Formats: sequence, structure tokens, C-alpha cells
Amino acid sequence: MPRDEVPDRFAPWPPGIEPEVPVPGYPNTWTHTPSQPLHRRPAGRTEATGPLALHRKLPCGDANLAQLAPGRIAIGQLMHLSGRILDEDGRPVRGAVVELWQANAAGRYFHPIDQRDAPLDPDFIGNGRVLTDEEGRYAFFTIKPGAYPVPVKETWWRPPHLHFSVIGPSSLSRLVTQMYFAGDPLNAYDRILNAVPDAAARDRLIARHLPPEEVGDRWLGFTHDIVLRGRHATPATP
Repeated sequence: MPRDEVPDRFAPWPPGIEPEVPVPGYPNTWTHTPSQPLHRRPAGRTEATGPLALHRKLPCGDANLAQLAPGRIAIGQLMHLSGRILDEDGRPVRGAVVELWQANAAGRYFHPIDQRDAPLDPDFIGNGRVLTDEEGRYAFFTIKPGAYPVPVKETWWRPPHLHFSVIGPSSLSRLVTQMYFAGDPLNAYDRILNAVPDAAARDRLIARHLPPEEVGDRWLGFTHDIVLRGRHATPATP
């Protein structure tokens, strides 16, 4: 890319896509949200075109979260999730690093900070990383996570959800977001999901359930495309 064609900034998000933070009743957004306006600086060649071959630093291939080893299947509803990573023009983002992390079927994370009185599954770690193919496709085999309460005075519950980190062809195209399941009654009460003001943008955070005749009888099937920028972008979430 010639130096005079490197953009000094990307277009702002359309109204309603960015979540309104800090989120009341969710302490992490108060400690992780800048209290002052961000300083804007021009994007250089490195930010607009790099890093290259990121998968060499972030090894990919952990697509099966539900089976640690032969005969060791995680507890919970097995599910297969696939989709595409797209840019604002609907073109596939090839070679994007897609990371996934989630709670287990009891709604507990395999992390020392999660000390809730819920069982851990010795056969479920809950994180994986893959590289998109030439069509921008990714896929994971995992289990459907459980809901869990947020430990605040006015208790509310987080619905089943998956966390995503997507790193595209440049460091400025990283997206951290979450994916939800259609029809879950806790979606209406989730303060993270509803921090996104625009209803259509919230809908882009919800996966599409595949009919059983397309998937078979061994696991549930879901599809979820992630768009990095533009009018149809998948919202970032806190």
C-alpha cells in the first residue's frame, strides 16, 4: 500500500452499534473503561497492514473444546459452531485468528478468578483458537455454556454466551465480542447485551440455530458470521 494511501483513521461506527459503557451493575466495565476521551493518532503502515503471519506467534488448531482426549468428553449439550469472518464489504477475511472462551455447562470458567460454588468439569478447559480458511470460515466443536449470576448487590444473571476475539489482517481490525443463543429468557435481562442501543445490532450478536436435518442427532448446530467493520458490523462487547 503506497504511503499516501494509508488511511489516517477509520470511519466511526454508525450510531447504536457501540455499547454504552460503563455498564451499571457490572463492576468490570468501570475498571476497564477509560475515564478520559481517547487520543486519536494517524494509523501508520504497521497498524493498517500488519502484523503478518500472526498465527506463527499464536498457534492455531484448538478447534475441539468438547473432547480433551479420546474418551474424555465434556459434560453438557454438545454443539458445533461455524461461521465466517467478513469485512465491511462482505469479503472473507482470510487467515484471521479466531479465539473462543466460555464457561462450562454449570456456568463456571476454568480460571482461578472464578470461585463460584459451581462444579468444574475436569474434561473441559473452555478455550480454543483457529485460523480462518480462504473463504473466511471458522469452526469449533464445544458444549453449550451455562448461565451464571453476576456477584453484585442487585443480582442479575448472564445468559449462556461465548466470548470471541478476532484478529484480522491488521492490529486495528481486532474485535472482542460475545455470541448469544436465540430464545433464551435471560437475554432480555443481560446488561452487557442490552448495553448495545440498536436492536438490529443486538440481533447480530445472536447465533442462528441450524435445523436437525442439517446437523444430525449427535449435537446441536449453530452458525454465526462476524463482520469486523461497517454498517453491518458485529458490535464489540465489554
